[in-house]
Amino acid sequence: MGTVVMHCVVSVDGFIADANDEVGPLFDWYFNGDVPLGEGGGIRISEVSAGYVRPFWDGIGAMVIGRRLFDITNGWEGRPPTGEHVVVVSHRPKPEGWHPEASYQFVGDVDQAVARAKELAGERLVAVAAGEVGGQAFARGLVDEVAMDVVPVVFGSGRRYFGSADGPRLLEDPHVVIQGDRVLHLLHRVRR
Repeated sequence: MGTVVMHCVVSVDGFIADANDEVGPLFDWYFNGDVPLGEGGGIRISEVSAGYVRPFWDGIGAMVIGRRLFDITNGWEGRPPTGEHVVVVSHRPKPEGWHPEASYQFVGDVDQAVARAKELAGERLVAVAAGEVGGQAFARGLVDEVAMDVVPVVFGSGRRYFGSADGPRLLEDPHVVIQGDRVLHLLHRVRR
C-alpha cells in the first residue's frame, strides 16, 4: 500500500486558516509564478515550487478530508483537486443528489477513512488534509510523512495544522527542503 502523507499550506505559527476558515495570504504563492498547475491554468506557481508540487500531486491516488473542508469547498464540485478518490470523514451522509458520479465516499471515523483511502490509492499516495482529521490520523499513528508548505505569515490564532493533537510527537529531519517564492516546502517522515 502507498504512503500516507498529511499535507497542507501552513503559516509559520502553525495555522491552516483563521478562526473563520479564511486562508488569507496562505495561498498567494499559488498565483505568483509562471508555471501552470492543474486544469484551467488558474494556479500558476514558481518553477522551483512546480518541480516539487507537480510530482507530489501526480502521485496522489486518494485524499482523506473532513466534513468541514468538504462543506467549505462543496467537495470541489465532485472533482478532486488531485487524485481520483476522496474519502470524507463525517457522521453525515453525502448530500442528497450531490454529484452521484463523483468518487467520494463518506465514512464515520478516521481509521476507516485512511484504510479505505489506502485501498483506493493502491501503491499511490494517500493525502490526508491537515487540521482536525489530519491531527486525529497523526495522533493514531496512521500518518507516514508530514508535508508542509510553510508561508511567511503569522496568524496568531485559527485552525491548527495538527488540529487538537496533543502531546509531543517526533518527526525526522526534513528529507525535502525546497525554497519557493513566498513558500518553503518541507517533507518529514514520522519517527516511529
